[in-house]
Amino acid sequence: MAHCAHWLTIPTLQRMDNIFYDLRLRSTAVNTVDPRIVIVDIDEKSLAQEGRWPWRRDKIAYLVDMLFDYYQIKLLGFDVVFSEPDTGSGIDLLEKLASGALHNDPLFLSALDSMRSKLSYDDILAKSIENRPVVLGYFTSHKLEKISEIGVLPKPLSTDSQLFSKLLFTEQSYVANLPKLQEKSKYAGFFNNPSVDDDGVYRRVPLLINYNHQIYESLSLALFRALLEQPTVKFMTGENYGQNEADSRLEGLDIQGFHIPIDKKSILLVPYRGRQGSFSYISATDILNGLVAPEQLKDKIIIVGTTAAGLFDSRATPVQNVYAGVEVHANILSGLLDQTIKSRPSYMLAIDLIELLFICLVAVALFPSLSVLSSALLFACLVIVGIGFNFYNWIYLNIDALLATPLSLLTLLFGIQILFGFFLESRKKKQLGGMFGQYIPPELVAQMSQSDEEFSLKGESREMTVLFSDVRGFTTISEGMDPQALCELINDILTPVTRVIHDNKGTIDKYIGDAIMAFWGAPMHNSQHASFAVNAGLAILQTLNAIQGAFKAKGWPEIDIGIGINTGKMSVGNMGSEFRIAYTVMGDAVNLGARLEGLTKQYGVKMIVSEFTSQAAPEFTYRELDKVRVKGKLSAVTIYEPLGLAKDLSIEQSQLIDTLNEALLSYRKQQWAEAQQIFTSLAKAYPEDKLYPLYLERIAYYLQSPPGVDWDGAFVHTNK
Repeated sequence: MAHCAHWLTIPTLQRMDNIFYDLRLRSTAVNTVDPRIVIVDIDEKSLAQEGRWPWRRDKIAYLVDMLFDYYQIKLLGFDVVFSEPDTGSGIDLLEKLASGALHNDPLFLSALDSMRSKLSYDDILAKSIENRPVVLGYFTSHKLEKISEIGVLPKPLSTDSQLFSKLLFTEQSYVANLPKLQEKSKYAGFFNNPSVDDDGVYRRVPLLINYNHQIYESLSLALFRALLEQPTVKFMTGENYGQNEADSRLEGLDIQGFHIPIDKKSILLVPYRGRQGSFSYISATDILNGLVAPEQLKDKIIIVGTTAAGLFDSRATPVQNVYAGVEVHANILSGLLDQTIKSRPSYMLAIDLIELLFICLVAVALFPSLSVLSSALLFACLVIVGIGFNFYNWIYLNIDALLATPLSLLTLLFGIQILFGFFLESRKKKQLGGMFGQYIPPELVAQMSQSDEEFSLKGESREMTVLFSDVRGFTTISEGMDPQALCELINDILTPVTRVIHDNKGTIDKYIGDAIMAFWGAPMHNSQHASFAVNAGLAILQTLNAIQGAFKAKGWPEIDIGIGINTGKMSVGNMGSEFRIAYTVMGDAVNLGARLEGLTKQYGVKMIVSEFTSQAAPEFTYRELDKVRVKGKLSAVTIYEPLGLAKDLSIEQSQLIDTLNEALLSYRKQQWAEAQQIFTSLAKAYPEDKLYPLYLERIAYYLQSPPGVDWDGAFVHTNK
C-alpha cells in the first residue's frame, strides 16, 4: 500500500508495473497507419543525395516552400533545432572584405548588395516560414550549462503564477532557434523528455515545463494548438473539479473542447499506435526533387525528423526497442486528435487502495477456511477478475490502473496461506497421528488432517456402528498347536481382517485374543458408517475364504468366524484408568453388537446385523433371521443376515427371502401348521442351513406349550 500511495518505491514492483503496462499497450495497440500525419524523413538516402547534415538553410527553405506551395500541406513541424547561424554561403567573409580591404571598391560593394539576399540563408529560411503554420522545435535541460541560453525561446504558454507550476519539471538551460527564425514563427515546442523511466523507455512525456518562471509547451502540444489556430489553454486542477481549493495540482488541459488528461507534472502517457511505421515516411530528398505525388501530402500534417543512424534520434519504447524519436511526437499528436490518451486520474489512488484492502480482507476471511484446491481456485478467479477489471479500465475508460501491485499482494498472501497451511497441516497431521495412529489407517489420518472437523479424545455421544468378529472354536484350535505356530496363525488372521477394516474407513478398537472389535463414525464423522461396516463384514468373510487354502497347505485347521454388527448411540473417547487408557466405545448399542456376534453360532450363519444397521444401510439385501431379546435387553430386536448388495440379488435368493418371510409371518401369528409346512419344505430344499430346523424345533415345542396370546414373536436368549 505504501508503494501504491507513492510513500515508498519498490523497484521490483515498479519494473513489474512497467512490464504489465508494455504488455497491455502492445496487446491493445490499433496497429494501423494514421493517414493524417506524414513524417518527412532525413534518412540515409537523403544524406547520400543531399549531403551531410546540417543542410544549408536555403535548402531547408526550399523544402518548406515545396511542402506548402507545391504539396499544399496543412501544418509543418520540425523535430530539429536551428540554433546556430548558417555561414556556409561565405557571406561573413565577404562582409569582412567589404569592411576591410575592399571597402573602397564600388564594383565589389554593388555586387555584394545584389547578392546579400541570396547568400543570407537564415534570412531565406525566415522568409520561407513567415506567415505559415510552421512549428519549430528546441530542447531544454535540467542541467545548468556554461552557456545556459542559446537562441531564443517562443512566447510562453503562461507564467508560473499558477500554483501548479511548482510541480512541473524545472529546466535550467535551453538550446533554441535563431531569433530571426523564431520571430517569424508563431509556434515552437520542446522535443526533449525529462521524464524518461528508469529503464530508459519512453512511456511518458511531459506536455509542459517551467523555465525561468515561464511555462512552455512541448512540440506535440504546439502542433496540436497550431492545428486549432492557437486556442487558449485552460488548466484543469482540483479546483476545477470541485475539490479543495488548496488542491491546485494539475489534472488536465482543456483546449477548445478537447480534454487532455495529464498528471500533476503534466506527464502524458504516449498513445503508441503500434510499431514504427504507424505513420507514412517519405524521404526528404524525394520532396526536394518533387518525386512524390502531390495527393500524398495534400492537407497533411508534416513532421520533419530523422531516422539516419548517424544523427542518433532513436528511442526505446514499449512497442519497439529502437524507435524513431520523431514518431513519438506523431503518436502524441494522433492521440490528442482522437482523444485516446490513457491516464491515471488522482482518484485512482483511492480505488487502488480499496482494491488492495479488498484483497487483504478476502485473503484473511476466506483463504484460511478453504482447502488448498479451493484456495487455488479462488486465487485463480481473483487473478482473472483483477486482470479483467484492469483491462476494462484500460480499454473502455482509458485509465491506467495498477496491475502488478494487486497481483503481487494477492500472490504473496496466497503463498503465505499455502506455506502456513502446510506447516499447520503437518502439525495437525502429527497431532492426529499421535492420537489416532494406533487405531486408524494412515490414509484416514491424512484425510482427517485435511478436514475442517475438530477431533478430540474427549468422551462424546454419537450415532455409530460397531463390529465384533471372533474365531469359532479357537480354544480347541489353540490346544492342538505350539505357541509359535499359534502366534503366526493369529497374525495371519488378524492382519488381513484389519486391512479390510482400514480399507473401509473403520477404526480398530482392540484385539481380544482371536477377536477384533472395530467401529465406524469416529474419530471422523461418517454419515455412511453402517454401510461401510456391513461392507467390511462381507469383505472379511471373502478374505478368510481366500486364505483357507494357504492355511491348509501349512497344516493348519480350517478357520470359521462369526461377525456381529449393530448401529446406535454410543459413547466414544479415551476411557480407562490412570494406569492405562484407550480410545474406545461403550453403551447398550455396543453390548448388543457383541451379543449378535455370539448368536451367529446358534443360527448357523457367519454374520448377523441388527434391524438398526439394516435400516441405515439399505443398499444391501438381508435375510431376516429372528426377533430376539438378548441377555440384558428388555426390548426385542429383529436380526438379519446380510447376503450382499441389493443390485446383485439373484432370482433364487429373492424367492427364498419371500418364502422365509411368509413362514416367519405365519410363525409370529402362531399359525403353526402353515409355518411348519413352509419350514419343512425349506429344510428339505436346503439341508445344510441350520435356520430352518431351528424353527421346526421351536414350532414342535410351541405346539405342546403355546406362548400365549400376548406373545410378540420374539425369542429370549439367556446366554451371551
